Amino acid sequence: MIRKGENYSFVELCLYLPENENAIDGNIIVSREIYENGRNLCKINGRMVTVNELKVFMENLIDIHGQHDNQSLLDIQSHLEYLDGFIGEEILNLKTKYKEMYDKYNRVKLELNKNYGDDKEKQRKIDLLRYQVNEIECASLKLGEDEELESKRKIILNSEKISENLKETDIEINENAIDSISNSIRLLEKIEDLDKKYSDILNNLKSIYYDLEETARDISTLNEDTYFDEEERNNIEKRLDLIFSLKRKYGNTIEEILSYKEEISKEIYEIENLDEYINRLKEEINNLEKGMTDICLKMNKLRKTYASKLEEEINKELKDLEMKNARFKIRIQYNTENKFNKDGLDEIEFMISTNIGEEEKSLIKIASGGEISRIMLAIKTVLSNVDKIPVLIFDEIDTGISGIAAKSVSKKLKSIAKTHQVLCVTHLATIAAKGDYNYYINKDVIDNKTKTNIRMLNEEEVIYEVARISSGEITQIALNHARELRKD
Repeated sequence: MIRKGENYSFVELCLYLPENENAIDGNIIVSREIYENGRNLCKINGRMVTVNELKVFMENLIDIHGQHDNQSLLDIQSHLEYLDGFIGEEILNLKTKYKEMYDKYNRVKLELNKNYGDDKEKQRKIDLLRYQVNEIECASLKLGEDEELESKRKIILNSEKISENLKETDIEINENAIDSISNSIRLLEKIEDLDKKYSDILNNLKSIYYDLEETARDISTLNEDTYFDEEERNNIEKRLDLIFSLKRKYGNTIEEILSYKEEISKEIYEIENLDEYINRLKEEINNLEKGMTDICLKMNKLRKTYASKLEEEINKELKDLEMKNARFKIRIQYNTENKFNKDGLDEIEFMISTNIGEEEKSLIKIASGGEISRIMLAIKTVLSNVDKIPVLIFDEIDTGISGIAAKSVSKKLKSIAKTHQVLCVTHLATIAAKGDYNYYINKDVIDNKTKTNIRMLNEEEVIYEVARISSGEITQIALNHARELRKD
């Protein structure tokens, strides 16, 4: 929300999560700006992201629980994940094997469902593909051919310039350089016997002379081979035009064109032998279904075994939370029609009966806010060791409870806080008294504008506020009671 009269709203949050892979120096900083024109500016550690990316990212870091906002636990899709999280490594290994088969199964099914149309459509497709194969084959392409032709074309277009320069170079070497070196050799031969250093220079000069003679012969040969051939040039141009035309249709390089030819040749074979190909795909699907079913049965057995353990632990917690008649049940329904999904063939839902004689109902159908709060808290307590979401926000989950139940809730919250960061908004003294850090939230009206203040309390102020929400007025009895609550 944007305050009236302002152009935008800005919210920033810093999380210290040193073990998180996204943390920088242990910190994750997220922010969001909302403007009047609807524009959003979201950032994660300074990197701009979309609103949806921010939402998905934060769902793995913070879970909000309120009277009617029990996000993940009241989402049936997450029930299977919670049970599997409770099971741990045993089922994780099975799910990894299953996922490999499941992904392949979907790929093969997609291939099987590929539709080539009726017989006329199939024939039209084959004719087109054959034409393309024939066009590529007739070209008789060779890897690197285009580069070689481009090089030849360049030389032919510059043949006159090449010939002139080679001819001039040949003259300079033969009439000037070789003659000069030859004269120098004759002069040094007259003194070579006088000292070794003269004979060394003479030998070096002779070596240069022989190398230069060989170079001169090479230049002369190159000059003789350089000529302008109109017919060869035309042939090269035609060949390059053909290659360019094929590149425009079938690939950016000769290698890509040849690769494309292999692909469509395979497709022609598949269409021509469609019945055989379909039977092969069906057989592969059948084998994959058998393999997946085998894994699904193992996962089903494992889930049933651990579901009983999880039920037992959650029911124990519910008794501690003054829901002695409640009965928590995990419904596991195995899909016998082999409608595979990413998690197997099990459909899992958390069920609850809050009174003796009542049937278990889906968690999402529980009406009482107080019951929802305690059921959710019981599940969170048991699953806190496997729940990877590090920050839990409990927004007035104490609605509808008091007395012994409230005391039990406070103990459970304290227990969860040993492994998670817990933020709890409450109006119950019993729960507020258990906080490691207490913040007082109040609203002031200044210049006809409401302002929310949040202030951290010292120990004396905590006692005062716990006493205030406990009895409504500050008395010595209320203060003494607040101190007792803080001691528990």
